Amino acid sequence: MQNLQDTITAPATPAGVSALAVVRVSGPDAITVVNKCFTKDISTADGYTIHYGHIVDGDTRVDEVLASVFRNPQSYTGEDSVEISGHGSPYITKRIIETLLKSGARMAEPGEFTMRAFLNGKLDLAQAEAVADMISSNSEASLQMAMNQMRGGFSKDIAVLRQELIDFAALIELENDFGEEDVEFADREGLKALTDKLLTQIEKLRSSFAAGNVLKNGINTVIAGKPNAGKSTLLNALLNEERAIVSEIAGTTRDTIEEVFTLNGIQFRLIDTAGLRDSTDIIEQIGVGKTKDSMNKAELLVYLFDICTTSPSQLAEELRTLPIIAQTILVANKADETDYNAEDWPENTVFTSAKNRDIQTLIQELTRVASLYELGNETVVNNARHADALAKSSEALQKVLNGIDTELTSDMVALDIRNALYQLGLITGEVTNDEVLDSIFTRFCIGK
Repeated sequence: MQNLQDTITAPATPAGVSALAVVRVSGPDAITVVNKCFTKDISTADGYTIHYGHIVDGDTRVDEVLASVFRNPQSYTGEDSVEISGHGSPYITKRIIETLLKSGARMAEPGEFTMRAFLNGKLDLAQAEAVADMISSNSEASLQMAMNQMRGGFSKDIAVLRQELIDFAALIELENDFGEEDVEFADREGLKALTDKLLTQIEKLRSSFAAGNVLKNGINTVIAGKPNAGKSTLLNALLNEERAIVSEIAGTTRDTIEEVFTLNGIQFRLIDTAGLRDSTDIIEQIGVGKTKDSMNKAELLVYLFDICTTSPSQLAEELRTLPIIAQTILVANKADETDYNAEDWPENTVFTSAKNRDIQTLIQELTRVASLYELGNETVVNNARHADALAKSSEALQKVLNGIDTELTSDMVALDIRNALYQLGLITGEVTNDEVLDSIFTRFCIGK
């Protein structure tokens, strides 16, 4: 970790040509640093004010800018801060940064602005991580989930859990202080009931991680089937563009093709795969192997078959060779080319013509799957670090229950309670260490 008493600067907008670019400055000397290279005196400027002027390097005018002043603690970082809005030339941004460095600032490390916000009590650790999730959100669902965490919904749930446990832990610790007098301040049945309650709540949070991960990263969707079933044509129809090569020659697709399709705010990460068949072609064999690997990792399988050349019994035989996946949609393709009786096919079969882009029945099924992941008012866990801490907290609380049942001494029970509290504290940052902070914040972009 760098010296947090330094004044830091970095571009807060992405690299590249644009109308505007923002350079952020934060730290105890932020206003003084900017004042040295700004044509207007802002040394006594109020917070939440914007000032017009020029950034100058000696006698050279670098850019015409607006400087927004934020006084501590009313700023993102909790420190004095200035945000300089200039023209969006990468060269101009570079010159502004160079001028600020000459005036006494240093370049910010990745995530250092948000780390300072955390250390100054503006955000807890879970909220800080939500900042990164918000920046990288690529669907309505992932954005709403990040915003809920930014508002502190998850943090509040964890705070309630910790406080209930802290109150009881205090009584257990009191028993340890009076160990020689053999007194019992903490009712064991009450502690057992509380621990059961906390375990139920933690398990509910843990069980939401699978859905949260989908909302954050999208539904891993594999399009599979035999060669020439129309998988690539279906991918193109869903994307409404010619993304995959379509050919009458069986085995055209040798490798997986991945694209993103958004429906009702939920992302489907579509993976078009090589056709499933036995082949002597080594390259095609590798493609089939990748298809099977993709299916094993899928949350949703869209299994395509040519209804003109496949009988219900053949389909049943094909399905017996597939891995069991939580959600599977059977797609009878080329339904426009033959007469069929829907009752002859499995109940979860939809009938399409990918070539004619008649895929509304499939869209309806995908919409149904997307609705399974819709956000309600309940807290959803979407961070692997949080899920791991919850699992370890649950394990510690289970030991508390076992200790009560086996009449362990209060000091041993207290040890497990402290471990559970420690794990919950890791989520929001009540307890942490430099390694954890570095691991989290170095994943941020430079200006955040």
